[in-house]
Amino acid sequence: MKRENPIPIPLLLLLLFYFAAAAGGSGGSTVVSVIDHGAMGDGRCYDTVAIQAAIDACAAAGGGRVRFPAGGDYLTATVRLRTGVVLDIEPGARILGGTRQRDYPADPARWYVVLAEGARRVGVTGGGEINGQGEAFVVRRDPRKNVMVSWNVTGLCRGDECRPRLVGFIDSADVEVSDVTLNQPAYWWCVFSFSRFRRTRYSADCFFRPISIERKPVVTNLRVDRCSLHLVRCENTLIRNVSIYGDFDSPNNDGIDIEDSNRTVIRNCHIDTGDDAICPKSSTGPVLDLLVTDCWIRTKSSAIKLGSASWFDFSRLFFHNITIVDSHRGLGMQIRDGGNVTDVVFSNIRISTRYYHPSWWGRAEPIYITTCPRDSASRSGSISNVLFINISAVSENGVFLSGSPGGLLSNLRFKDVNLTYRRWTKDPGDIYDYRPGCKEMVKHSTAGIMMEYVAGVEMEDVKMRWWRSNFPGWNNPLKIRPSTVNELSFKDWSSIEITELESSRS
Repeated sequence: MKRENPIPIPLLLLLLFYFAAAAGGSGGSTVVSVIDHGAMGDGRCYDTVAIQAAIDACAAAGGGRVRFPAGGDYLTATVRLRTGVVLDIEPGARILGGTRQRDYPADPARWYVVLAEGARRVGVTGGGEINGQGEAFVVRRDPRKNVMVSWNVTGLCRGDECRPRLVGFIDSADVEVSDVTLNQPAYWWCVFSFSRFRRTRYSADCFFRPISIERKPVVTNLRVDRCSLHLVRCENTLIRNVSIYGDFDSPNNDGIDIEDSNRTVIRNCHIDTGDDAICPKSSTGPVLDLLVTDCWIRTKSSAIKLGSASWFDFSRLFFHNITIVDSHRGLGMQIRDGGNVTDVVFSNIRISTRYYHPSWWGRAEPIYITTCPRDSASRSGSISNVLFINISAVSENGVFLSGSPGGLLSNLRFKDVNLTYRRWTKDPGDIYDYRPGCKEMVKHSTAGIMMEYVAGVEMEDVKMRWWRSNFPGWNNPLKIRPSTVNELSFKDWSSIEITELESSRS
């Protein structure tokens, strides 16, 4: 197999930590309290004007921190961060996102509770919480997948995806989000029909809501539901000590989306959500220099997914020391729009994947690497120079490596990889999931590793263990689509069947 130059990991880490050190931090020492600008903090009256006034005053004074005192529930429509301003949400304080469509700008692309656009040295911190009240956006609960509200009255967005996000940074630089709780966004958009509210006689900005808001225990991380944190065309971002808790049954509630953004560090994060947990996307530009380390993830979709928005390239991405549990898909790439992927490392990762209802993308694959055209107007991208090292997985399905005639997978390396296959749910298996686009869903029998349109795979010290099962076609280590795969190398590779007793001894 032709070997490309190895990824310079020490240099990459050095650069990423340098960029992280430069990220975030306000430009001044001013401290402004939202209470001093008239915020009530009672969770019923909108504090939008007071919060925005505090932000603007802090920015006018040269930057600093806007303080949300403990004990308050600060209900707000969209507020905009300014250059040099950091929101300091104290432990026990919460910012509550409004649940009326008129609480958000006319442009759906700016439906956020907290939004920074064209700003520098901005962030959110403090140990408190931002809560999007995502429960209000559920029309009907369904253990397979919730039915969500839609604000699609303008036709500017699609169906039930017309809901606002929680926190967004657009065209911004030197961003830091740390030690706070983002909770209950309604999407990686978030929305609610105001017809479900009854107004009070106090003022136009006060009302009683038909849902209860129970106090959560004070935490020191950032909690988020249904797209919690969204970076768009940002430079130099540090996200640390962030906990994201999305509704596990609600669609489109991604954890952290890194879109067209460069020099990003994510570390020590806890993400528990229904949709993709950490999701780099390339819509208007490339995604470069991303480090994700020391995170815990559970999701009904992909724990880590590149794409599916993939018009531009992804390069120099490093994922290290991550635990993935009870997820529908572990490590994924869905390249559908012609962008290319190169120089990616997955290191020291523990994975558990299982089947969920097929309305969710994913079929319990621990590793899922795919490139194919989204539709007839799209083209294939290539995926090359990807390293998987020190990976362990317990999964109900096998590894899926699928290129396409116009976009091969090349120079994939697997080293010290332990794959255990076991069925424990009753959900249907035996399906290859190419969504979105491509072949959609295709019947198959389970294989430890499936390959098609691959030019170069090296496997060293790869071990497969199969729990005994009555499922048809079980215990097939390798499936290769004829005449589409070449340059394979196997060293210290094994596939064995085990019993429960043998597993407990190992």
